[in-house]
Amino acid sequence: MDFELTDEQRSIVEVSRAFVERELYPHEQEVERTGVVRPDLLAEIRRKAIAAGLYAANMPEEVGGAGLDTVSQVLFEKELGKASYALHYTGVLRPSNILLAGTADQRERYLLPCVRGEKTDCLAMTEPGAGSDVRAIRTRAIRDGDGWVIRGSKHFISHADEADFVILLARTGPQDQDDERRPAMSIFLVDADTPGVAVHDGYRNVSHRGYTNSIVDFDDVRVGPDALLGEEGTGFELAGTWLSATRLQVAATCLGRAERALDLSVSYAATREQFGQPIGRFQGVGFKLADMALELRAAELLTLHTAWKHDQGTATDADYAMAKLKASEVLAMVADEAIQIHGGMGLMDELPLERIWRDARIERIWDGTSEIQRHIISRSLLRPLGA
Repeated sequence: MDFELTDEQRSIVEVSRAFVERELYPHEQEVERTGVVRPDLLAEIRRKAIAAGLYAANMPEEVGGAGLDTVSQVLFEKELGKASYALHYTGVLRPSNILLAGTADQRERYLLPCVRGEKTDCLAMTEPGAGSDVRAIRTRAIRDGDGWVIRGSKHFISHADEADFVILLARTGPQDQDDERRPAMSIFLVDADTPGVAVHDGYRNVSHRGYTNSIVDFDDVRVGPDALLGEEGTGFELAGTWLSATRLQVAATCLGRAERALDLSVSYAATREQFGQPIGRFQGVGFKLADMALELRAAELLTLHTAWKHDQGTATDADYAMAKLKASEVLAMVADEAIQIHGGMGLMDELPLERIWRDARIERIWDGTSEIQRHIISRSLLRPLGA
């Protein structure tokens, strides 16, 4: 494997980093203190992201995206991840890659407007009784003539309050809730203004202020046959494709925040003096910095290796799980140690460390908890032996 970045990859890092520092960092304090991203600010960031060629960078060139390989996408996400999540994730949008499974008509109606910045999507999978166990989903889509009637409720749905349409995972059979078989699932594209769709305010979250979650109810929502994404009953497979990509995205953004926390800690340890010398010379601080750098490097190499394997078509579920697990847990460690090094100032909102520390907590929960990632990894080791 060649560890040297290409000229194009170095350019991606430089352009992304400059955009983050110039267009996102200045607004972080406002978002933290108000809990919202102003609509006019959001529109401005999106306009500038489009002009900089950073919008929908995860999409292939054939649909108007940047056509980045996966390693380049990880480098891109890492730079964006250094900034407030609400600013980079809602401002520099990356449409769900599950939309690439759509028909030509669905691409024209949903995917291409997202790439152009004319529409936004949200993914609705999680329910009050179905988190890690996707099989427990109770939202149903029932055949009605040549269309479907959808009934159910979803929660923790990110930025559903501003989305133009919902990418919905629903049961399409079997109807017997006591059936032990994996229920058939399908994915539907549902316009937010369809009668029966209701979006309610979600829960207040200590992580990622300004990044909203909502409750979305489907009360006898009728959709036509053209709402079905992919083939009926293939929802699990399509969702799996999406989850693998987002786990790498989560890993990459965790790396970015951890790197920012480490950089601040190194700078502080080199300039803050106690007992007549910089605190970095004390073993208690210096060893913390060494451990932070070591774990961050290991997580970065693991994530980049998984991205490289994805490009080669050899990445497994265990690879994605390892990257997400390692990066999210390293972020938690680095954020905590960064605050310890800064002492009382680390917890003050004049620095981004307390935000990074709070935001780190959700990364070990969403897109598959750390326990689920460990389960995936352990099963990959045991299954070949029949255990």
